[in-house]
Amino acid sequence: MTAVAIGVFVIAYALIASEKVNKTAAALGGAGVVAALGIVDSDDVFYSHATGIDWNVVFLLLGMMIIVGVLRQTGVFEYLAIWAAKRAKGSALRVMILLVLITATGSGFLDNVTTVLLIAPVTLLVCERLEVGPEPFLIAEVLASNIGGAGTLIGDPPNIIIGSRAGLSFNDFVLNTTPIVLIALLVFTLLLPRLFRGSFDVDPERAADILALDEREAIRDPRLLVKCAIVLAAVFAGFLGHGVFHLEPSVVALLGAGALVLISGLPQRDYLSSVEWETLLFFVGLFVMIGALVKTGVIAHLAKSATELTGGNALTATMLILVVSAVLSGVIDNIPYVATMSPLVAELVEHVDHPAQADALWWALALGADFGGNLTAVGASANVVMLGIARRSDHPISFWDFTSKGIVVTAVTVAVAAPYLWLRYFAFA
Repeated sequence: MTAVAIGVFVIAYALIASEKVNKTAAALGGAGVVAALGIVDSDDVFYSHATGIDWNVVFLLLGMMIIVGVLRQTGVFEYLAIWAAKRAKGSALRVMILLVLITATGSGFLDNVTTVLLIAPVTLLVCERLEVGPEPFLIAEVLASNIGGAGTLIGDPPNIIIGSRAGLSFNDFVLNTTPIVLIALLVFTLLLPRLFRGSFDVDPERAADILALDEREAIRDPRLLVKCAIVLAAVFAGFLGHGVFHLEPSVVALLGAGALVLISGLPQRDYLSSVEWETLLFFVGLFVMIGALVKTGVIAHLAKSATELTGGNALTATMLILVVSAVLSGVIDNIPYVATMSPLVAELVEHVDHPAQADALWWALALGADFGGNLTAVGASANVVMLGIARRSDHPISFWDFTSKGIVVTAVTVAVAAPYLWLRYFAFA
């Protein structure tokens, strides 16, 4: 059954990458095969934390999509689009840098999927105003979200898993991963003109027209905007204080969505307009196929083989974990990967005498998994969500359009992280 699980995943992944078959159909088809063959049963699919559908991800996405759907009716996205274009003086490159920095910052305090859901509508509108293609901007933002999410405990789900397993606090992440995230973000920002060369040509007359606009006129429903602001503040507080309130982010998002639906009085077609049903089903199929790999021991075997190559050397182990995590997290979802790898890293930590070097193993796992999410179009949840938004807005981004940029960014950020880990935890520890 192990060979079958691997074969199904490889074939489905190849179909997704080829784009000859709809990615949702490929994912659901693969999930159907592993379920029909009994590799995973209904308990594995619907109830298991290790091998099942991650309902927290699915319902977090659903809740935030509904909130965005309500928020869209206020005109606030048009307001922000005009504001950003005016602050950037009509320069497309400055707009991209501004949106990238906003996205990366937001991803440190919210999960990166939520940040992408909020920033994408603004991006589409500002690009429409400037009459430039939004595809490079959307790609740049999602790459920035995966970099920025590595900076805090709550920025990316793998960090929460690592923090729980290793006993690392929010402040531990801020002190140890935020510095390298800031460096990686700076390097990424400097790369933007080369990475997206030819994407910043704006008609001067169009730029002048935008500078003459009054963004306040874009707000269509001020009362609804106030209601949305109150609910969003409560939702963000719930995200930040999930350890205090003992509520999963998915529950917080659904409560916020339900509250907005009730108080907005909008018809169903309005608040469901931003729900990416196809994207949600794609995640369902992907989780089931990855669950089959987890159940058959494929992921555990890969992780164990990687750790055996270290030979007991802490520096070798740190660099190997960083690189292997980046590569594997770019191919499979980084949540089950980190969940499987964490016990093995914990075992390695037990054999490292120097506290700083022991911690370096955990930071290597976090940075590798988070930065590796940029490697391919399906390496992180935010990537899949952004591609779904682009497709629905009639600006589709192909698997290879994204991946060609993602490979460069992953290579650069991992290359920056490696000397940081060596200098901080080994050379000057």
